[in-house]
Amino acid sequence: MKSQSASLILRRNLCYIVLIILAFLSLFPFVILIINSTRSHSQIQLGFSLMPSKFFAANLVALLSNDNMPVLRALFNSVYVSAVSAVLTTYFSCMTAYGIYMYRFKGRQFSFKFILLVMMVPAQVSTAGFIKLITKIGMMDTLPALYIPAIAAPIVFFYLYQAMESTLPYSIVEAARVDGCNEFRTFNEVAIPMMKPSIAVQAIFAFVSSWNNYFTPSLVISNKYKKTVPIMIAQLRSADYQKFNMGTVYMQIFLSIVPLMIVYLFLSRSIIAGVTAGGVKE
Repeated sequence: MKSQSASLILRRNLCYIVLIILAFLSLFPFVILIINSTRSHSQIQLGFSLMPSKFFAANLVALLSNDNMPVLRALFNSVYVSAVSAVLTTYFSCMTAYGIYMYRFKGRQFSFKFILLVMMVPAQVSTAGFIKLITKIGMMDTLPALYIPAIAAPIVFFYLYQAMESTLPYSIVEAARVDGCNEFRTFNEVAIPMMKPSIAVQAIFAFVSSWNNYFTPSLVISNKYKKTVPIMIAQLRSADYQKFNMGTVYMQIFLSIVPLMIVYLFLSRSIIAGVTAGGVKE
C-alpha cells in the first residue's frame, strides 16, 4: 500500500510539473509582449529582456497620435465586426442545425452532407467570386461585407448539430409543440436555452476568428477609418525604416489582445460547460 501511495504521489507531482511547464510556455509570449510594449525601439533592438521599462505611456501616445492610422477606430471596427459575426454565426448555424436535426424531410441527408462538403472547401478558393459578388451589390469597402458572410458557417453548424444530438431530446421539443408553441418560439425558448454552453463556446471561437481575420478585410476594405486591427498591425510593421517603431508595434499588439482577454474572462466558464455538455440523452 505504501508503494502504491508513493507511486500515486510521484505521478501527481510529475503531472503538476508538466502543467507548470506548459503554463509557462503558454504565458511566456504574452509576458514578453507586455514587457516590450514598455520599451523603446532602441531598447528592443538591443535584444531580449525580462525587465519592463518606462516607455509604456510614450509608446501609447505615439500610437494614438498617428493620424494616418486611427487605432481606436480600428479597435471599434474589430469589436463591432467580431461581435456581430459571433451573433450571426451562432444563431443561424444553430437554426440550420435545428432544422436538419429536428425535421425528417426529403433530402435531409443530402443537405447535411452538402454542408459538410462545403466545410472542406478553403475560403481562398471562392475569393474571386466573393469579391465580384460584393462589388455587384455595392458592399465593397463596407463593414457589413465582413460579417454578413459569417451567417454561413459550416464548421459551427457541424459542431452545434453534434451538440444537439447530445443535449436536445426530441421529447422536449415535442412537448413544447403539444403545449401550443410554434416552431420559431420553440427554437428560441426551448432549443437555444438548452444549447447555451455549446453556443457560448462557438461564439468565443467565432469572435476570435473574426478578430484575427486579415485575409478578407485586406481585400475588401480600403478606407482607413473602416480598417480592422490586423490591417493596422500589418501597416505599422511594414512602415519604412525611418518611421518604424517596434515599441508602437508591440503596443498595438498589446491593445489588440485586451478585448479578447475581456471576452474570455466573461465566457470562460462556458468553455468548460460546453466541453462537458452531453450528459442528457434521450
